[in-house]
Amino acid sequence: MRIAIFGAGAWGTALAVHASGRHPVTLWARDESLVASLRRDRRNERYLPGVALPAQIEFADDAAAACRWLDAPGSLAVVATPVAGLRDTLRALDGALPGASAGVVWLCKGIEASTGRLPHEVAADELRRHAAGVLSGPSFAQEVAAGLPVALTIASTSPALQAATVDAFHHGPARIYRSDDVVGVELGGALKNVMAIAAGICDGLALGQNARAALITRGLAETVRLGTAMGARAETFMGLTGLGDLVLTCTGDLSRNRQVGLALAAGESLAAIVARLGHVAEGVHCAQAAETLARAHGVDMPIVSAVNAVLAGRHSARDAVLALLSREPRNENDRTT
Repeated sequence: MRIAIFGAGAWGTALAVHASGRHPVTLWARDESLVASLRRDRRNERYLPGVALPAQIEFADDAAAACRWLDAPGSLAVVATPVAGLRDTLRALDGALPGASAGVVWLCKGIEASTGRLPHEVAADELRRHAAGVLSGPSFAQEVAAGLPVALTIASTSPALQAATVDAFHHGPARIYRSDDVVGVELGGALKNVMAIAAGICDGLALGQNARAALITRGLAETVRLGTAMGARAETFMGLTGLGDLVLTCTGDLSRNRQVGLALAAGESLAAIVARLGHVAEGVHCAQAAETLARAHGVDMPIVSAVNAVLAGRHSARDAVLALLSREPRNENDRTT
């Protein structure tokens, strides 16, 4: 099958490296200078340094041409942009993809800041001619590009798109599981980024491993509360795209969102942190949208609220932790608070 990946950041590039072990891949980037350097050096030093890009990967800066290349039955379009770029990319793909393609899968984890919509809701607005789904799970790009084991979930209501995604990526060190709980998979991926900022704050303040374990556990409880209120299945959050991604992002040193929390705890300004990272940390953009969703569904999410207070400069990192610790005791399994 043919696979075109739209977005040559770290994760899009890493997935192209993996997929090219079995399939021909085209990797598209909007930046013509980046595409020129990819062709010349066969490396993506800007986003995934030190990784050689196999000969099976072609590069493109013409999205329409990349779409036309997907004219073989069962071909797959993969959108690897941040959430902020998803809508425009899907709109462009909807009219350009040939009918023979299996559909479109996106990789981003977050909530559209301007509308509060999850990625599949954005897709419902923009993608009218093709099946759609999300590929998510605990995955650092550097490890995938290095050929280390990874397990991901394709969530879609289209069995054909699920099958095509498994065919595309279930080989070598990667295992791909299937789900039809798109809301649960997307919320798990979005909210773990916010919780990772909180975990970074916790670790940056040297509060200890007990505190980190408690934060991850209570963060999962908040995620389940909002998810079930929005129609997701609770068991989804016990899987790869819930607990699995949450643990990885809250504890792994490669997590950009955790790095944001560590720097906030050290007193660095948010603007300086974002500028230094050079990559998108989706939790920064997702936190306020998540809190808005929680209010709309009558769900209490104190960790999300605390992260927002720190990001907005209303509380210092230490004061936000103290506010969480001062909350009244309650039943651990209360589904509403």
